[in-house]
Amino acid sequence: MTLQGKRAIVTGSNSGIGLGVAVELAKAGAEIVLNSFTDRDEDHALAARLAAETGVPVRYIAADMSKGADCRALVEKAGGCDILVNNAGIQHVAPVEEFPVEKWDAILAINLSSAFHTTAAALPGMKAKGWGRIINIASAHGLTASPFKSAYVAAKHGVVGLTKTVALEVAGQGITCNAICPGYVLTPLVEAQIPDQMKVHDMDRETVIREVMLQRQPSRQFATTEQLGGTVVFLASAAADQITGTTLSVDGGWTAL
Repeated sequence: MTLQGKRAIVTGSNSGIGLGVAVELAKAGAEIVLNSFTDRDEDHALAARLAAETGVPVRYIAADMSKGADCRALVEKAGGCDILVNNAGIQHVAPVEEFPVEKWDAILAINLSSAFHTTAAALPGMKAKGWGRIINIASAHGLTASPFKSAYVAAKHGVVGLTKTVALEVAGQGITCNAICPGYVLTPLVEAQIPDQMKVHDMDRETVIREVMLQRQPSRQFATTEQLGGTVVFLASAAADQITGTTLSVDGGWTAL
């Protein structure tokens, strides 16, 4: 599954799922544009390190995904893209009546509206080439719900709807649009929560992972960033030419319940 000659933009990709996706795309030969809202020396050093490890061009472009103009400028500064992975996202947990308005607005902007803006900016170039891949990182919460996550669930359901609409609009033009719906993924952020959960529940590591953190995931195993990256590479490949407008769950059976 070679992606040589293709340029991929991955939003929210200086850590976690986004970085895992970028690494696998780079291994497949794609030129990579990393992104986050910061503009630190370490962000650019990360791009240089990934380029050295994989032998493909890698750049870092700072853009605030809460701002529509920044989202569109990211695509312009990158020189367009063949593969767009909308991954940027944030979370906040609270009852609806107590949910801070500013958190609702930020989650909808970063988790949903950013995908609209980057997609709108990327599509003209994809149409001109007659080829493109838009891959949205949604969530199991794009297909089901949990209490106290109203903004996140609403945004991820919106991402699934946006995915289907875009797929229909570009059908037959060599462009596909799909959503990946992960369950719990072992990222540095999740890894850091494990020791605290062990103390709170007085459990060993494996028990707290299986019985607390992965209680809703029937496999009782985390998905990995490498697995999600591999799924993105597959959707970007010729093998997925006729896969469009759908969701692909990587959730250990969560949404089968």
